[in-house]
Amino acid sequence: MMKSFLSRLSQVLSGGSKDEPEEKPASQSQQQSQATAPESVDSAPPIADEPPAPAVTDPAPAPLAEEVSPAPVLEEPVAEEPVVEAEPEPVEQPVPTPVATAAAPAPVRKQKKEASVAVAAEDSAPPAPIQPICFFFEAHQPNRLKPYSFFDIGHEENYEDDELNNKLLNEICDKSYLPANKLMKELIEEGEGNFRISLSISGVLLEKLEKERPDVLKSFQELHATGGVEIVAETYYHSISFHRSKEEFAEQVQMQVDKIESVFGVKPKAFRHTACVYYNELAAFVEGLGFESMLGEAVGRILDGREANYLYRSPNVKEMKVHLRNGILSDDIAFRFGNHAWPEHPLTAEKYARWCQTNGGEIINLFMDYECLGYHQEEETGIFKFLKAFPREWAKLGGRFVTVSEANDEFDSAGIYDCHEPTSWADLDKDLSPWKGNAMQEEARRKILNMEELVKSKNCPKLLHRWRKMQTAEHFYYMSTKGGECGDFHDRLRPYPSAYDAYLYFMNALSDLQIRLEEE
Repeated sequence: MMKSFLSRLSQVLSGGSKDEPEEKPASQSQQQSQATAPESVDSAPPIADEPPAPAVTDPAPAPLAEEVSPAPVLEEPVAEEPVVEAEPEPVEQPVPTPVATAAAPAPVRKQKKEASVAVAAEDSAPPAPIQPICFFFEAHQPNRLKPYSFFDIGHEENYEDDELNNKLLNEICDKSYLPANKLMKELIEEGEGNFRISLSISGVLLEKLEKERPDVLKSFQELHATGGVEIVAETYYHSISFHRSKEEFAEQVQMQVDKIESVFGVKPKAFRHTACVYYNELAAFVEGLGFESMLGEAVGRILDGREANYLYRSPNVKEMKVHLRNGILSDDIAFRFGNHAWPEHPLTAEKYARWCQTNGGEIINLFMDYECLGYHQEEETGIFKFLKAFPREWAKLGGRFVTVSEANDEFDSAGIYDCHEPTSWADLDKDLSPWKGNAMQEEARRKILNMEELVKSKNCPKLLHRWRKMQTAEHFYYMSTKGGECGDFHDRLRPYPSAYDAYLYFMNALSDLQIRLEEE
């Protein structure tokens, strides 16, 4: 019996006990748990550094347990633990974001990348530089006509609704221009050169500010004096006269250049036509006026599968590049920001920065009306808080800001943007239909531009100025009879009961102007 016991003891000490076969499954279980752990870490980076992982792979307790008993029970929990942690719930959390975005009118956003980008940002060191953002804002206010009747012709020489125009100007100055200028100035000064914008102000608005709101004009000048603002040229009267009269177009552009030099002391190098109207013939003409870059709308049918976030060039220009507006991201701020029915509402600065980061390309052009800040998107929507926070969030991702001309100097053309017909940023069709889509608009435009020879032959600055103010694009925009979503937007902006009223007041005023020209 003693011999049997000694033999048994010898087997135990030498590792050859009868329990040895039971160790093999336990060892395999440990190996399996060690192999499973890295998969869990890859699928859920946020919990990769938690303490349970070393405990699972630590084999030290096993031999101690086996000296007392085979302890199969102790081995099973070690194998069970990775099963519990192998499928952590946090991995599935980012999935709803792309689903919500799919319902929003922003199909270009690369939301499928958003989750991985957000996870990577938590584990990464300082962010790598990404594509810069070019903010462009356009400030303009039209001279709206009064209800000018047939019986006013020949008797009333003032066609404009001064009371309404001054009321709206003061509202927009107080709600939009002043607070927006203050915020932009703060962002430029706090950003130490990183935050920059481009800005266009129509000649007719500069006139109004000089006369009615010199305090607002001064705030624009102080904003420009920061060195973080590029002034972009346009037509003085915010017109769309090019395809009717190149001579008149060139004169209005030169008037605007002269006005900018007078007010801001700089000569603009970039040009943006009314509503970002762009096409090959216009681009070549604008280059001939001495501009180095021009703004346009990114239209899918012309891009033909290419991305908007690059600089392009028309086939008939030598060097001038076109900077295409990213319509989706621009309209997220300009139109959708305060819409509670939008699936992405509320839009936070952090979320918007991720959208921009994942949008690809070399540069993101965000172009919109300046009045969107505080007027179309009222302060109560949080628009100013959003804009104050956004540069900081963009900087966290390695982003920066550039002006139009800075982008023009930094990036080469990525290819040809062959645009034969006029395009614009207006309405869903992205063309000239908001201003020339019906017979009333065509008749009004034909009649006023056919007066060019007569009005210029009289050498009367007062009547010439009055004629040019009636070329402002809004006069024809108010005559639009479009239906659907675009029609609703036209109706909201129109200061008259109907498109026909807009046409009637305009044609009556034009008849009076023609009589005065003939009598001159």
